Amino acid sequence: MFTIGEIAEILGISTHTLRYYEKEKIVTPVRDASGDRRYHDSHLKWLQFVIKLKETQMPIAKIKKYASLVLEGEHTSQERLNLLEEHKHSINKQIKTLQAADEMLEHKTSAYKDFISKRG
Repeated sequence: MFTIGEIAEILGISTHTLRYYEKEKIVTPVRDASGDRRYHDSHLKWLQFVIKLKETQMPIAKIKKYASLVLEGEHTSQERLNLLEEHKHSINKQIKTLQAADEMLEHKTSAYKDFISKRG
């Protein structure tokens, strides 16, 4: 079991973010006898997934939707699959956009390097 501070450090996020995720019902830590939050390994794995979704630009509203579907149970599997496939499509578009930008920047930086080496 992890404290909120420990899980925040492991994940590289703030305790404020963890409290926000709890408030938004994205994660539900257990409470010990004194009311302190405690996180299991399953919470850690779930939060790692949530962070990846966030890092890949999934809107928080969709993350909340996905989390609520998980809590509803197995009968939401198709809807969860659809949501993740839609996000995967979005990621693939991002990758293509970034690759095109990288190619453009590579061409531009090569041109500058050539120009500078000819002057120097």
